[in-house]
This record gives sequence, structure tokens and C-alpha cells, in this order.
Amino acid sequence: MSSSTPSTVERAFEAALYADSDAALDIGASMLAADPAADTELARRGEEFVAGAWRRGWQPADLVRFVRRELEDVHVRLVSALVVSESREPRGPRWAAQLEELDARPPRTDRFSYATAALELYRLLLRLPSIEPLDVPAGTAAAAPQDSRMLTRIRALLAKAEATGFPEEAEALSAKAQELMARHSIDEALLAARTHAKDAPGACRIGVEPPYETAKAVLLDAVAGANRCRAVWNDALGFSTVVGFEPDLEAVELLYTSLLVQATAAMTKAEAAQRAGGRKRTKTFRQSFLAAYAHRIGDRLASATESQVTAAEGELLPVLVARDVAVADHMERMFPQTVTTRLRGVTDAAGWEEGAAAADRAQVRGRRPIP
Repeated sequence: MSSSTPSTVERAFEAALYADSDAALDIGASMLAADPAADTELARRGEEFVAGAWRRGWQPADLVRFVRRELEDVHVRLVSALVVSESREPRGPRWAAQLEELDARPPRTDRFSYATAALELYRLLLRLPSIEPLDVPAGTAAAAPQDSRMLTRIRALLAKAEATGFPEEAEALSAKAQELMARHSIDEALLAARTHAKDAPGACRIGVEPPYETAKAVLLDAVAGANRCRAVWNDALGFSTVVGFEPDLEAVELLYTSLLVQATAAMTKAEAAQRAGGRKRTKTFRQSFLAAYAHRIGDRLASATESQVTAAEGELLPVLVARDVAVADHMERMFPQTVTTRLRGVTDAAGWEEGAAAADRAQVRGRRPIP
């Protein structure tokens, strides 16, 4: 009769991985730190935990964002290295783009600290919940992301709009960026219809970071709706899932990021003026400011979208209607049960007025009517 001796990693996991106490963590980390020969197996087991996250619906950006939200920078560096090491075959262009954003260099620290961080990270990965997979249904194909040159140009235009101190210049730059996004989206829709391409809606996740997540989620929802997409917010995990066709998903990501930058800059400026006047209720002012900003932007974007649909005629209108139905159906399959969230904590009149005014000044222009 023979028996195998548990490896150092197995004994460390047994001691620390399934217990939440610091004492258990120290015991497991001490075992790993004392045995350099265990490093390879420790990394391999980490890749297995990462692969398990993929099976539960997570993607690289989701995983790194969640680790950053729950743990420290050393854990972010560690999980990024594991993600890149495990993802030897990226699963599509969006997956590959997420990998390119990661810093794959492992953290530099002493052996005990490294082992402690690894066990803390693995504890978190072990308890990851399952989330909605973003895979496209069998028999269809999602469109590839927009041409990188197009995205580079749009990003450059929006960056200049955010940085300039001249409103007229910012408006011209933002309008040009949106014109490019709208033109590309419409061209893709018509091309797919004319060639009978079997493209289908896809989905992406966009982080909604604290503080004031509800107001930010409302802003993202407004941007998604204006770009023929749907957004579903997961408050517990800190992201919204946006459903739509690929060119429109790209537009939502870019426009939301730009508007959030503009809102934050305007809020900081307005808050400084309020505090200079002796005001101290910073938190309620910010909450109300962002809520008003999101609400007002939503009205502006909805109006722009209505004008666009009204102007559409001929071949384009039925194409857009069909894509709207496809997006709604895809969202229903992904999220058969959703609830409406109320925006709370909006009690500051000055913050609301300043936020609404900032939204009116935001450099956003609806898509031009189709000739």
C-alpha cells in the first residue's frame, strides 16, 4: 500500500485558503515562503483559478477591476500577470484588447509578502460569483471592433475637447468625434443589411466606480440609450453591462468616458466656488451635482436620438428598427429579470442647479440627421 505526501502548496491551501483568519493566512504563507520549489505549482494553481473565472463568465478587465476594488495594488499586479500567462489564446478582439491594457510584471516583494498576497488573491478568486457570459449565441457573429485608426482619431478628438479651455473649440471637436462614430455605426448597419451578414448584438462591461455610483450608472444608461444600446447595472460588482452592436458599444465606451471627465472637472470647479463661499456640505453637493448632470444629459441625448430617428427614412429606418429589436431580445436573454433603481440622496438644490448647468455646457451634440 502506497500513499502520496501532500505538496507544500496543497498543505498551504488546506491551512489558509478556506479559512478567513489572519493566523491561518500566516501559516499558509510561511509554508510557501520556506519552499522555493513550490513557486511553479503556486503559479499554475493561480492560472487554474483564473481559468475558473472565465468559466463563470468573467473577462480579463472584469477580473482585474474587481480585484482592484476588493484588494490592493500588489494583488492587481499579481492577478494581471496570471491573466496574461493563462490567456495564451485570446478569445476575440475585445479580449485581446483587454490583455494589452494589463501590466503583466509580477510584483517585487519578499517571499512571505508574495505568498500572503497570492493566498489572499486566491481566496477572492475561489469565491467569485457567476455572472452573465458575454459570448455571442451560436450561429451568429459579432462585428469586429472599429478600425483602430478610427478609434485613435475619435479618442484624440475627445481628449482635445476635454482639455481645451475654449467652449467653441470643444464643441467642434466633440461634434466631429460623434459625427465619425455615427457615420461608422450607420455604415455598418447598412452594410450588414445589404450583404445579409449574420452579425448579432454583443455586450461589454464598463466599470462604474465609486463614489456616487448610482448617478454614474444613470449617466451611462443615458449614453447607452442614445447609441441604440441597453445598459444593466450590477451595483454589487461595480459595473454595467452594455448590450448592442459593436460600433455602438465602442461609441458608448468613448462618450461615457469623455462625459464623465467633463462632469468631474465641472463638479470640482463648482465645488471650489461653493467652498470659497463658506459652504461645507461637500458630499451632498457632489451627489446632487452628478445626479442632475446625468438627468440633464439624458434629456439632451434622448432629444438628439428622437431627431435622428425622425429624420431617418427609406432603407435606413427599417434597418435601425430591426437592430433595436435584436438588441432588446439579446438583453432579455442575458437578463430575464431586472429591477429599477431609484436615485437617492439628491437633496442639495445648489448642487442640482450647478450639475444641470454643467450638463447644458457639456460638449455633446446629437448625431446629425440623415440626408
